[in-house]
Amino acid sequence: MRILVADHISEEALEKLRELGEVVFRPEISREELLNEIRKAEVLVVRSRTKVDREVISKGERLKVIARPGVGLDNIDLEAAKERGIKVLNTPGAVTEAVAELVFAHLLSLLRRIPEANESLRKGEWIKKDLIGEELYGKTMGIVGFGRIGSRVAEISKAFGMRVLVFDPYVKAEGFEQVDSLDELVRKSDFVSIHVPLTEETKGLFKEETLKNMKEGAVLINTSRGGVVEQKALFKFLKSGRIRACLDVFEREPPGEDALFSIGTEKLSVSPHIGASTIESQRRAGLELVDRIKEAMGLG
Repeated sequence: MRILVADHISEEALEKLRELGEVVFRPEISREELLNEIRKAEVLVVRSRTKVDREVISKGERLKVIARPGVGLDNIDLEAAKERGIKVLNTPGAVTEAVAELVFAHLLSLLRRIPEANESLRKGEWIKKDLIGEELYGKTMGIVGFGRIGSRVAEISKAFGMRVLVFDPYVKAEGFEQVDSLDELVRKSDFVSIHVPLTEETKGLFKEETLKNMKEGAVLINTSRGGVVEQKALFKFLKSGRIRACLDVFEREPPGEDALFSIGTEKLSVSPHIGASTIESQRRAGLELVDRIKEAMGLG
């Protein structure tokens, strides 16, 4: 069995894959090289960086499995894979803790003004009186999407002493207060955390009309997919000071020199799609993926 690994995965997972067959490890593979290498592969392992579209899938004459350590599958043409009878695997449970913790890392950093405190102190300044922050306790956390990550964020929010509101038309949020519409959630929440996949239904879900209904000074947190939020509309509201945001994902990745980054750290906290980037998460995702590949290939 030939396994093409087109992105970085943990060394432990790589060793486990080598026990299953021949592994071609090409973490920085170009599209042209991918189109060539995929012809000989039975298993393709990718992360979000690698786009597996219809053209790539059509070249995979021997391809049986496309495996993605992580949650999102929006970089894979699922319809094309289905037509070819190719199994598409992911590891949604492996990244739950890492992404949920990043939500609060961003939020606390923004509210307690950690970047400003850090930078000023390194400049030799002592501006303690200027760095008045905000607490989580007693605030309302609105969660959009009550899957593994959304439900974990709800649990952590509750532990911080926050009121939790949930909007998810497909899942019952046992033990938490559920609202009937997205607009109701954004009107009532101090913080809004997004945990939905990028689909035709969720693309541009947070458009100008939705953002303008958020509370004055509320914080939008997106660790799911950039396309769920209309970035131009978000920029407009951030620039006006109407709302704030914590973003780990963007409409285009890497985003380059986007106007969004002209917004100061007191209004915007950003990171380069590192939600699943912890040692523990990468290990879990890699090992779970190996098990799923073994099962899919009848080796379990």
